[in-house]
Amino acid sequence: MKLIAVWAVIVTTFMLAAPIAGCGRDEAVPQDPAPEAAAQSELHDQRGGRMTEKIEKPEEQWRVELTAEQFRVLRQKGTERAFTSPLHKLKSQGVYRCAGCGQGLFSSDAKFDSGTGWPSFYEPIDDKNIETAPDHGLFTSRTEVLCARCGGHLGHVFDDGPPPTSLRYCVNGVALEFMADVHEAGR
Repeated sequence: MKLIAVWAVIVTTFMLAAPIAGCGRDEAVPQDPAPEAAAQSELHDQRGGRMTEKIEKPEEQWRVELTAEQFRVLRQKGTERAFTSPLHKLKSQGVYRCAGCGQGLFSSDAKFDSGTGWPSFYEPIDDKNIETAPDHGLFTSRTEVLCARCGGHLGHVFDDGPPPTSLRYCVNGVALEFMADVHEAGR
């Protein structure tokens, strides 16, 4: 009887942790080497390249500038509930930018439906626009994806994506803002 009670606690803990873990699958992705120091101050075009140097703000300023949900995800490494973001099903052409600082992160050309309930991309606009870090959380080890400019938590990257990269950047929609292409917006 005690064994059944212990098993029930383990199963219940796992079931409650699953939405927190986010993005479903748990394959780890090897870490990229650290970005070059020279890339810190590069400027690129409005399609999403690196905008400026890193942004650092006190927590109080982030709380004022972001919605409560954006703050929870971007600054406290939260996860929005699957299938709740309007960006998940969006098919328009454009750029997905960081909701914290506006840096271009992903192109709609790299977006695909992963079936996980979060916007998913197979590559960033520029590798220098994102950073990755090991995330050893509940029952799993994953690779966290962060905005390289403001350090905001975006989601996680997994090695089960489509060609040509075989990567799946599983991103919280609340961490993104969509900017439609000029030609698309005029239609």
